Amino acid sequence: MHIHILGICGTFMGSLALLARELGHTVTGSDANVYPPMSTQLENAGVTIEQGYLVAHLQPAPDLVVVGNAMKRGMDVIEYMLDTGLRYTSGPQFLSEQVLQSRHVIAVAGTHGKTTTTTMLAWILHYAGIDTGFLIGGVPLVDTTDERLQQVFAHSSYLGADKIDNDDSANTGYFVIEADEYDSAFFDKRSKFVHYRPRTAILNNLEFDHADIFADLNAIQTQFHHMVRMIPSTGKIIMPTATASLEDTLAKGVWTPVWRTTVLGSAANATSVEDDNLDNSSEWQAELISEDGGQFSVSFVADAADKNATGVVDWSMSGIHNVNNALVAVAAAYNVGVCVKTACAALSAFAGIKRRMELIGEVNDILVFDDFAHHPTAITTTLDGAKKKLANRRIWAIIEPRSNTMKMGIHQDSLAESAALADYTLWYEPTGLEWGLKDVIDQATATNSTMSNQQVLSSVDAIIEHIDTHATAGDAIVIMSNGGFEGIHQRLLTALHNKAT
Repeated sequence: MHIHILGICGTFMGSLALLARELGHTVTGSDANVYPPMSTQLENAGVTIEQGYLVAHLQPAPDLVVVGNAMKRGMDVIEYMLDTGLRYTSGPQFLSEQVLQSRHVIAVAGTHGKTTTTTMLAWILHYAGIDTGFLIGGVPLVDTTDERLQQVFAHSSYLGADKIDNDDSANTGYFVIEADEYDSAFFDKRSKFVHYRPRTAILNNLEFDHADIFADLNAIQTQFHHMVRMIPSTGKIIMPTATASLEDTLAKGVWTPVWRTTVLGSAANATSVEDDNLDNSSEWQAELISEDGGQFSVSFVADAADKNATGVVDWSMSGIHNVNNALVAVAAAYNVGVCVKTACAALSAFAGIKRRMELIGEVNDILVFDDFAHHPTAITTTLDGAKKKLANRRIWAIIEPRSNTMKMGIHQDSLAESAALADYTLWYEPTGLEWGLKDVIDQATATNSTMSNQQVLSSVDAIIEHIDTHATAGDAIVIMSNGGFEGIHQRLLTALHNKAT
């Protein structure tokens, strides 16, 4: 079958394209924005990508059009698809019908950390020898000599076995899915994850986001509860302790056993606890060994008699948010049969994923990192981890407020505070922003001297020039955006290299 995907370079749709290829389909696609890393892995997999959304891309007619949620009525390609009666579906529905129906689905939901946690969980299961399918909204980093793991994690999705390899032929295989709450398509405004019908669900956190489709937090909680309603009573829900927005969601009704997790210590819990009056009891606990989260222990305290229910993670990652991500991943893996010690050993060998504090270059002892953070909470937790891991370096934050929610100015009052941990912050104000970023940051810095190290620049060239002039050996630069950011990453490295030589 020939499948054409509209919006193929999105992280979800690109990963879906790779699964369709594994299923044996011929896959083509088109997108308005074609850029790495997704475009690179698609091209390497033999997927033809067309620039833009042209009617000609649907001629001759494919057998099926998979429509991304960036497509809207009024676009020529959509009107042509409807007028000519082409067969079409949404990405989540295609995934549900073609892959997930025969699987034990483990869904990873939450405002933050979905991609990282999904990757961690898939890595743990494969490390333990379970041939698990997965779809990740990013590209894994692989630093291992294990050729099997290298091959499986070469891409952001993998079909895996549809049966567990044992004598019980009725035992379905596992599929780990990044469960996004964003809508499915212009003709299906339900959240993507409603299509997945998980047996195991991680609810990692829940904040207001996606203001372009959700009116308020309660609207998002309603979608989360739609997924909760589908989880069977023999399944499992795993979530951090004392997260008020999630507890309120479950208060609408829950029919599935719940495991709660916590990172011990008040400082560790500061990023996840929303209400000190909530019960802090939990079945799963992590305890920091190093302040930056590079080492920590994990315990399934609900079964303290099991000597295999504890373990220690010693890895290259940092930040309390990643300890929280790791803890729920270990719990989910344990729920499907992986002992804690094995899960912790797997995470100790985990290299992370692209665009999550990914070191992309070093010039004259200046480190340059790429990070996907695009929400105030994510900016804060990323910088917290960076400050603790890179304690002897000055931290520069370069931030592009690119998401739809950011462009609408929903979080503008918390932006300056979110970057307070950086030693210096450069905000990028692109043309056409619906509100005055410079006015917001200037007001914040004028009233709070601790934020006086922040400024707004209106071009990528100006940002590169500023860094090139002021950054010195021993600094670390963290670039935060959920897009290509006009190629700033390599342009900055080139400028620093030219200065060094």
